[in-house]
Amino acid sequence: MRNHEVTKVQRLLNEDGTLKEPGWSRKLYQIYDRNDIKKRATRIKEWDYYLVLAKDYGVAFTISDDGYIGLQSVSLLDFRGTPWEHTETVLSAFPMGKLKMPSTTDKGDVMYKDKRLYLEYKKRGNMRKIVCVFKNFHEGKTFTCDLTLTQPDGDTMVIATPWKEDKHAFYYNQKINCMRASGTCTYGSETYTFNSDTDFATLDWGRGVWTYDNTWNWGSGNGIINGKDFGFNIGYGFGDTTAASENIIFYDGVGHKLDDITFNIPEDSYTKPWTITSSDKRFEMTFTPIIDRAAKIDVKLIVTDQHQVFGKMNGVAVLDDGTKLEVKDLVCFCERVHNKY
Repeated sequence: MRNHEVTKVQRLLNEDGTLKEPGWSRKLYQIYDRNDIKKRATRIKEWDYYLVLAKDYGVAFTISDDGYIGLQSVSLLDFRGTPWEHTETVLSAFPMGKLKMPSTTDKGDVMYKDKRLYLEYKKRGNMRKIVCVFKNFHEGKTFTCDLTLTQPDGDTMVIATPWKEDKHAFYYNQKINCMRASGTCTYGSETYTFNSDTDFATLDWGRGVWTYDNTWNWGSGNGIINGKDFGFNIGYGFGDTTAASENIIFYDGVGHKLDDITFNIPEDSYTKPWTITSSDKRFEMTFTPIIDRAAKIDVKLIVTDQHQVFGKMNGVAVLDDGTKLEVKDLVCFCERVHNKY
């Protein structure tokens, strides 16, 4: 059944390490435990990625344990004048569980620290804190931040996806949209202030075992439409999504599930306007890029080619009851990523 919704609280994996019930859910009903995985520790991938966006700028943070490599990164994006961005990444070898990534988003703190980078996520009730000090972040300047995110009491997007070619590979992922963001970041003499009246954050929480070579598309954004919180998550490209997609609209705390989404990306440039369409015609958008946060790494076994493009979304989103929402200049991102690792 397409878009099968999981509603039962249960373990994520069977005793043999296969995914128990592929599908999507509104909460983390399925219980993740890395001890249930029947693959080498070097193949387990666990990450928490936060993106915080205002109208004119944004920041992103990653703490991850990808088995044989740890990847911690911070991005600063400025959309004003001549848009620019900088991403700084710290790599470490064979973390394999040492970061003790939480098994749920409901509790558990995460922290990474070395001589150059201090990055910590804390969760207290419905509040999430991000604290960071990154020495020599760029051009000899230090980046710091102290942000507070307030998580609404509403639906999220959770998906449990298998792979046809490997029965022990799976992707368990939660996207938490529409978190109000406040606080400041500093880079050199510049201060970036986030206001909870207008600015939002998204959490991308992922756990699982992937196959080696994957390409995907993903897009996410948050804003206010008719005085109510609006958000979306769209994506496709890897794993066996026969059971469900991760495409959804959030409005006033309620998730409205979508069918298939297609990203129409210009072949000659990621920075020309895209069109995004859904098979059920409930998400019809034009995406106008501001900046392409492109990154490419090729070091033998590890290859990544990323285009995370930030821009503005315009179009119409349709709720389950047929209500049409007009999306106007919503700052968000859409990406295409090819990874081998």
